[in-house]
Amino acid sequence: MDPKRIEAEPGDLIEIFRGMYQHWALYIGGEEVVHFTPPNGDIALETIGKVKREKIWKVVGNDRFKINNLLDNKYQPRECYIILKEACSMVGLKMPYSIVNSNCEHFVTDQRYGIPESRQVTTAATIGGAVVVGVGIVAMGALVASWLKHYNKEGRREERREPRRERRRHYNWQQ
Repeated sequence: MDPKRIEAEPGDLIEIFRGMYQHWALYIGGEEVVHFTPPNGDIALETIGKVKREKIWKVVGNDRFKINNLLDNKYQPRECYIILKEACSMVGLKMPYSIVNSNCEHFVTDQRYGIPESRQVTTAATIGGAVVVGVGIVAMGALVASWLKHYNKEGRREERREPRRERRRHYNWQQ
């Protein structure tokens, strides 16, 4: 297979692996994609992003990529001409970019399915939630262990004590 040949169809989603995250683009044909990116390609929590139309090879660079119409089994893709028309009409548009609410994956899924969705965000939230639950369980375990240790220490202290004797009265016998 020619490394500079792509077998995508117009309207397909392209997932580009960038190490810690994936960048997403919409293939429009002619080896071009439309994608939503923050300024300078830097990831930021919230900023203003721009919709761009570029050659796929410029966007992919040396990174690995694949065609990934990830939600086809969940949603019906829109008609190809609608996807392309809407995506191309947005080129040059500047819009709020948010890793959580409005990122490149939200953009391409909105174009293909009419529903902005990001599995990266969902996965991160799930993992984050699991971490929070895990930390909570560990903290609760530490609290219980601390309580048990204290309780056991008190119990051992009680066992070691001799029974309380009544105070002896000292009588002065020489009165």
